[in-house]
Amino acid sequence: MEKIVLLFKETRPQFLTLSVVLAFLGTSIAWYYGSFHPGYALLAGLGLALTHGSVNAINDYFDYRSGIDLHVTRTPFSGGSGLVPEGKITLNQALWVGISTSLGALIIGIFFVIVRGWLLIPLLVAAALCLVLYTPVILKTRWPEWSPGLGLGILPILGFYFVQTGEYTWTVLIASIPSGILVHNLLLLNEFPDVEADRKGGRKTTPVVYGMEAAGRLFRIATVSVYLWIIGCVLATLVTGTVVMPVYSLIALATLPWAVKAMQGSREYRDRDRLVQALKSNVTFILMTQVLLGVGYILDKLL
Repeated sequence: MEKIVLLFKETRPQFLTLSVVLAFLGTSIAWYYGSFHPGYALLAGLGLALTHGSVNAINDYFDYRSGIDLHVTRTPFSGGSGLVPEGKITLNQALWVGISTSLGALIIGIFFVIVRGWLLIPLLVAAALCLVLYTPVILKTRWPEWSPGLGLGILPILGFYFVQTGEYTWTVLIASIPSGILVHNLLLLNEFPDVEADRKGGRKTTPVVYGMEAAGRLFRIATVSVYLWIIGCVLATLVTGTVVMPVYSLIALATLPWAVKAMQGSREYRDRDRLVQALKSNVTFILMTQVLLGVGYILDKLL
């Protein structure tokens, strides 16, 4: 039983809250436009959680093989699970967790292709490429943070909408952009404590390639752009009379205090304690912004 618990921890379940939040937002958007199947929502949410857990386990596998895990200084928000270097599970067991969870996600994906249509296939293929290639390939190219932004931000929102409605629309693509930016920023700031270990491991993350100051500026610009995107979409709704993003989406601006703390921390990265607090604020900002966007869609339809 203890070994099963450790294998479950290898998926880093504390971070899978992001999958739940994405499921809520994507399904809320679909419900706003008139489609809701609770069983599909739960099954798609499980599929994303399995995918996310697989990414975490495979990342640990390659991090240990490259030697990064031997140099990284872990925080509650970065640095991997630590289970392999601590000897609690073997390297092969970490790989087994990654493969088995990805196979579970694949089965769920095939089910939705059967019941919802082949147009889901390109999305699943793109997501699979982001999953499989992220650690061994994409992290060795400049600006790799686009991949989780796409694979664990934009694509899930499109996917949750598709399994409910059987179609994609420009409106849901526009609504998915904040999630893409937010997940991009989640990975970007989480790379700050690992910059030296990543450099030794041959990774080309933004902090490694462009330096901490430039990475911090990119983080702050991207953070502000989330709010500007939401405000711009609501203004477009008011001006055109066509819903680009409902007016109640503006409640997502309530997360600004956490965003400000995260941005301040990106400037004070040399202070470890301040950086860890910034990582915490960033997680709260990212999760709550998407929750409140989903609530905005619900309120706009109910009120």
